Amino acid sequence: MSTQATDSTIKIQARSEADSDPLGIGTPLPLDQVSSESDARPSSSKAPTYVKIYLQDDCLKHRFIRSRDTSSIVERPERLRAVKIGLAAAIARIEEAEGALKHSDADVSVEDELVAALGKMDIATSDARLIRARSISVTRSTATVDLLDNAAVKYIHGDIDGDVYLQTLKAWARDSEDNIIKKGSEMPEGMPPFDLYLCPSSIDAIQGAIGAVCQAVDAVIASTSIDPSVVATGPQRAFVAVRPPGHHCGEDTPSGFCFVNNVAIGAAHAHLKHGIQRVVILDIDLHHGNGTQSIVWQINEETYRQTLESEQSPSEPNAPPRTRGPQIFYGSIHDILSFPCEDGKVSFVQAASTSIHGSHGQYIENIHLQTYSSETHFWEVLYKEQYSTLLKRASQFLDGTGGPGDDVMVFISCGFDAGEHEYPSMSRHNRKVPTSFYHQFALDTCTFADIYARGHVVSVLEGGYSDRALSSGAMAHICGLVGDTIRVDEKWWDLENLIKLEKATKARKFGYLSQGNADLEPWLTRTSELFSHLDVYRTPPQASRNWASSTSRALRERKKLSRNSSTPEVASKPGKDTQIPAPVSSSSLTSTSVSESEPVDPLSAKKLPRVILHVRPPEGTS
Repeated sequence: MSTQATDSTIKIQARSEADSDPLGIGTPLPLDQVSSESDARPSSSKAPTYVKIYLQDDCLKHRFIRSRDTSSIVERPERLRAVKIGLAAAIARIEEAEGALKHSDADVSVEDELVAALGKMDIATSDARLIRARSISVTRSTATVDLLDNAAVKYIHGDIDGDVYLQTLKAWARDSEDNIIKKGSEMPEGMPPFDLYLCPSSIDAIQGAIGAVCQAVDAVIASTSIDPSVVATGPQRAFVAVRPPGHHCGEDTPSGFCFVNNVAIGAAHAHLKHGIQRVVILDIDLHHGNGTQSIVWQINEETYRQTLESEQSPSEPNAPPRTRGPQIFYGSIHDILSFPCEDGKVSFVQAASTSIHGSHGQYIENIHLQTYSSETHFWEVLYKEQYSTLLKRASQFLDGTGGPGDDVMVFISCGFDAGEHEYPSMSRHNRKVPTSFYHQFALDTCTFADIYARGHVVSVLEGGYSDRALSSGAMAHICGLVGDTIRVDEKWWDLENLIKLEKATKARKFGYLSQGNADLEPWLTRTSELFSHLDVYRTPPQASRNWASSTSRALRERKKLSRNSSTPEVASKPGKDTQIPAPVSSSSLTSTSVSESEPVDPLSAKKLPRVILHVRPPEGTS
C-alpha cells in the first residue's frame, strides 16, 4: 500500500450525469407533481431523503471464459439481474407508498403497450420521467478509472516501489485467453480457479465498478457541502450495484471473487479529494471482509505513526500544518465458520474475531453471526444485544476522535448472502438473518449517519448468490436507505410476494410479462415496467458443458443439481487425463450473439436480431 499519494485529483472518465443517464430514470418528479394520499405515508413534516442508485453495465463484462461450463462458477454477471429486480420492486413499492402509483396503472391499453415497447426500442422517445418517486432515482453510470493512473486506487493497492500488483492484474486479464490455451488457466498456480477468474474485458468491469463508487461518493458529499440549512438537491445516500465484489481483496492479494477493494478505494477517494478524515465501514456480508480489515489496519497504523511523530516533534510556528492520513473504523457482522475462516486457519480466525478500540490507533469490531430460533429471538436478543453493538462501537470511535463533523463518511459493505433465502451450499452453517435485517440495519445506519456524518452514506454491493436472496435483500435495503418518511410494510418481501415477483419478472424468450396483464397487482405491473428499463443489457449465453480444472479451496461448496431432484449433488472432479477445453474467447461470444452479449448504447439505434429462414425444397425433388 502506498500512503505517499498526495495528488487529491481523482480522474474519473465519465460523461455528465445527463449524458450518462439517457433513459431519464435518474430524474425524479418535482415535489409539486407527485400526488400523495394522506394515508399512504405517516404524518410527518420531514422532507424525504433523496437516495440515488448507481448501475454500471461494464460490470457485465467480467466473465468466466476458461470453459463454457459455468456450473461451478458462483460469481457471475447474471447476479446483477436479480439485484435489479429487487431495485425495481423497491421503487414500485416506494411510489405506491408516496401515492404516485395508482390502481389504474394496471389498466394499460394495447396501444399504450405498443408505445412502451417502441420506446424501449428507441424508435419512439423514451419516458424522460420513468421514476415517479420523489425520494429515489437511478443513474446508469459510465464513470470509470484507470487502475494505473488514479490516486485512490494507488493509495489502496499501489506500492512505494511501483504499481506491481495493479500492473500484474492488468496483465493477467490482457493475456487471459493466451494463458488458458498455453497453461489451462489464466490465473497463477495456487489461486482458487473457480473463485478467481479473468477475461480481457474484466478490467473494464473492475475499473467501471470503482468509477461508479467514486461517482457516488462525489454526489453524496456534494449534496450537503455548500450550506447545511439548504434542502439537499443531490443524493444524501447512495447504493452502488456493482460486481465483482471487493471486501476480500487486500493490498495485493485477490481472494474470494475480489480483485480490488471497492469500498476501501471509495474511502480513499473521499479522503484524497474531499478531505474526509474519519471513515466508518460497516460490513454485513456473510463472510468476514479480511481484505478490508487488513487495509484499514495498515492505514490506521500509518496515521497513528504520523500522529506520534507530530506530538514528539512539534512543527515550527509558521510552518504549514502536517498532513495526516485518515482514521477508519471497520466493523463486521459475519459467520466465523464460513470463508475465509472455514478451514480454521489461525490467522484468519483471529483476524475475524479481533476487537480493538483505540490502542495502537486501531478501531476494529467483529461480531459473529448466530443461529436464531424465531423472529422474536433474532430481534429481541441477537439484534438488540449483539448486532447493534456495531453501531455503538462506531459511535464510540467518532465520539473519541472529535464527534460529529463534516469530515465523516459512512460506507456499508452490503452483502446479501447472509439472508434467509441464500443457497444452503453458500450459507451451510445456518448463520442467517431475516430479510428485514437489511431494512432495519439501513435505517439504523442512516440515523447514525444523520447524527455524525451529515447523512453521508454510500452502500456498495458485495456478495449474494441466490437470486431470491439478492432481490429480497436489495428491496429491503433500498427501502431502509429511503428512511422513515414512507410507511414500509415488511410483507413486501415475504415469501408469497417474492414468488409473485419472480413470476412477473421471469425472463422469457420473447420479452417480459405483458404490462397490461389484468391478473397482476399494480406494484407488480410497475415493477415489470421498471425492470425492463433497468435490465437493458444482457450477458452472453454459455452453450457447452466442458470441465475446467478443479480446486482444493473455494469460497463456497460447489454443487450441481441433478435433473430429477432439487437436492444438490457434489459435482465430480475431472480425472487426471481430462482434456482442458479451449477458452471461450470474448470475440467469439460477441460474434455469435450480437443482440445479447454486447451492451448497446440506449441512445443509438439497436440492432434487431437476425432471422434466418431455412427453406427446404419440396419432397421428391433434388
